[in-house]
Amino acid sequence: MLIIHKISELQSQLQAERQKGHTIGLVPTMGALHEGHASLVRRSVSENDVTVVSIFLNPTQFNDKADLERYPRTLEADCQLLEKCGAQIVFAPSVEEIYPEPDTRSFSYPPTDSVMEGAMRPGHFNGVCQIVSKLFSYTDPDRGYFGEKDYQQIAVIKRMVTDLGFKLQIISCPVIREESGLARSSRNTLLTADERVLAANIYRVMKESLALNASVQQTHDYVVDTINAIDGLEVQYFSIVDGDTLADVSSWDEADSIVGCITVFCGSKPIRLIDHIRYK
Repeated sequence: MLIIHKISELQSQLQAERQKGHTIGLVPTMGALHEGHASLVRRSVSENDVTVVSIFLNPTQFNDKADLERYPRTLEADCQLLEKCGAQIVFAPSVEEIYPEPDTRSFSYPPTDSVMEGAMRPGHFNGVCQIVSKLFSYTDPDRGYFGEKDYQQIAVIKRMVTDLGFKLQIISCPVIREESGLARSSRNTLLTADERVLAANIYRVMKESLALNASVQQTHDYVVDTINAIDGLEVQYFSIVDGDTLADVSSWDEADSIVGCITVFCGSKPIRLIDHIRYK
């Protein structure tokens, strides 16, 4: 497995693979890898001749510097995991390599990028589009692999791909959960053992809401009120939306695909956790 830090070296290596007629899969990550990431890598390995995994903690998508500073950094362990998964190339550039000068590009895809995370974290999706578009340009992949835990992120990236005319397939991969139901996330490493138990209630309550046979508003209120009643958990938002546009829905027959997206603060720190559930 090659570990590459320079864009020019990455492009030279991939040009050689292209000349051999090889297909390329890209798995963009910010590091602190876990089984959810591993599932993306294994799928890419099974569907492409060459799999590139980028490990880059992208500063432009953090509107909270404290959040960026405490984000886990585990490059050595990440590379060990990726080698076991069969990845051929790890691209781990420095911030200076990616941003030799500020990226002033602005991306806007309302309502997809302006609701939920877009509303709570101003500039977040602009930063996501900046780095992902750069990675697509460097690698020119046939397929890009993203985990559905970041449901809104995938919807935004699909809009960007269409907007910028990238010729690749976006592959959405299912959420990987712990036995408790907690969605696997790099942020889980910041939780104490007791907080992990608490956090498992997020998905449990959303699953319970599937069986309510209630209106959209009643379902929303049940999830928010039930989670907020648990000491140590606080819902920042729970939105029931069109699964494609992410616009709010008020009835179950309003869209062919309906998803509930949630963000919850867990513990005394607190740690911000996201998840979602598909209603139809």
